[in-house]
Amino acid sequence: MPLFKSNRSRNEVFGPILSTLDTSAMTHVADAYPMPSKGLGRPAVSDGLYDGYKDADVLDGDLYSRYDVKRGLRNADGSGVLVGLTTISNVHGYTKENGVAVPDKGDLILRGYHIEDLVAGPQREDRFGYEEVAYLVITGHLPTTAELDDFRARIDSRRQLPDGYLSIFPRTTYSHSIMNVLQRATLLLYAFDPMPDDTSPEHEIDVALSLLGRWPRTAAVAHAASVAAMNEDRLVVPPAREGFSMAETVLDVLRGDEGFTHEEAMMLDVMLMLHVEHGGGNNSTFTTRVLSSSGTDAYSAYAAALGSLKGPKHGGANFKVGQMIDDIGSHVADWSNDDEIAGYLEKIVRGEAFDQTGLIYGLGHAVYTLSDPRAQLVKRYARKLARQKGTEEKLNLIESIERLGPEVMRDVKGTKKPLCANIDMYTGFVYSMLGVPKDLYTPIFAMARVAGWAAHRMEELYGAGRIIRPAYRSVFDMRDYVPLAERDASAAGEDAADEKGAAAEKDAGAEGAADAR
Repeated sequence: MPLFKSNRSRNEVFGPILSTLDTSAMTHVADAYPMPSKGLGRPAVSDGLYDGYKDADVLDGDLYSRYDVKRGLRNADGSGVLVGLTTISNVHGYTKENGVAVPDKGDLILRGYHIEDLVAGPQREDRFGYEEVAYLVITGHLPTTAELDDFRARIDSRRQLPDGYLSIFPRTTYSHSIMNVLQRATLLLYAFDPMPDDTSPEHEIDVALSLLGRWPRTAAVAHAASVAAMNEDRLVVPPAREGFSMAETVLDVLRGDEGFTHEEAMMLDVMLMLHVEHGGGNNSTFTTRVLSSSGTDAYSAYAAALGSLKGPKHGGANFKVGQMIDDIGSHVADWSNDDEIAGYLEKIVRGEAFDQTGLIYGLGHAVYTLSDPRAQLVKRYARKLARQKGTEEKLNLIESIERLGPEVMRDVKGTKKPLCANIDMYTGFVYSMLGVPKDLYTPIFAMARVAGWAAHRMEELYGAGRIIRPAYRSVFDMRDYVPLAERDASAAGEDAADEKGAAAEKDAGAEGAADAR
């Protein structure tokens, strides 16, 4: 039976039902002015503007080696460049022996605790654990019952959105990206904060608590607005319920009076715990640190982190993995046949199938080599729910992709470095079992990760204390300034030469045709 299922009216269950007169969330205002390349076209005079990057920005790859540039802040062996110190977490995927990275079993350690233990504890006691882990990450210690209750109460106190907020709420527009809406909605909250630029510890904690409370409903409103606009219906605003865990809140705002089971909420709780924090070097957390080092406000830092997480090379990867698995499932007749699965994976790697990129999404990681502990935990806890949902066959297919993928990469591309499945390989499958819409996969990632971002932001503000300002080596030649008139004359001469050359080619072509006759 569902953990929560109400017999009340639709109005009572969901809260306010808004028309386009009540909220801008469903307002779709198109830009009447097209992009310059469309409105003004692409005549030859614009080639320098649009194609100039080819000569100016695309560098010879050998230059990076010559100057020992750490591209992507990575060393030559793939390990990350050391740019800071942290007491928050450790993402372990290799050891260093004589300066060489040696592959090792993956581990994720938060404030000194193995992630496996942090997940297993609450699961064993049949209680929700995300808030406990979030508290640990933010404060540095595991909470007592009283501290945990206080933490939850403070998040509950910020479930409601500010008065008037929905009347100016940003909707998805053309992009249909809930992450983009979440960014704009976060920046909008800046305007409702009486002291938004305050960077004191108390205010930083308050902002983190506010986003933990408000992001689930904000993302749900954005999704509901898109659906309502598509169906030419009114917007049903999810309710703000006190006493629910983060996992229950997410399922509640998505399901409404359909309800959800305890097992479903516990599975989502596992996903939230696994996404809460993943080191200071991942792209979105480092983005948070870079902005925070400038002393800017929390809302700007978290909005920038959302922009990073939205990228397909970062948090947006889970959506791409889901598409790939569906594609494999539709082209492989027997999901239990390793040869058939491997054969289709070979086509993907050769660029002959799926999106022709030659990538097996969800395979490989910047740090993890032999295993991603998060992926291993997802498999363990998802198995029971998969049996209940009748989707165990698809879980077996994903495990086969995980097992066969590295072999195919080695055989087809000669890949030598160890490849393991990362958590994205399983995220989409779990979310699909839970009925989470695909456009909310990455926003749920963000809802969990804001606790980690907050911890790193405060460590940067109060610990490191210096603005992040790395160096770039210039590799251009010095040039003399040429007056505009001389540039025009030179361009005119080049145009005349081009026209003369074209005319000569035309004449030569005409003579050739005459000779042929």
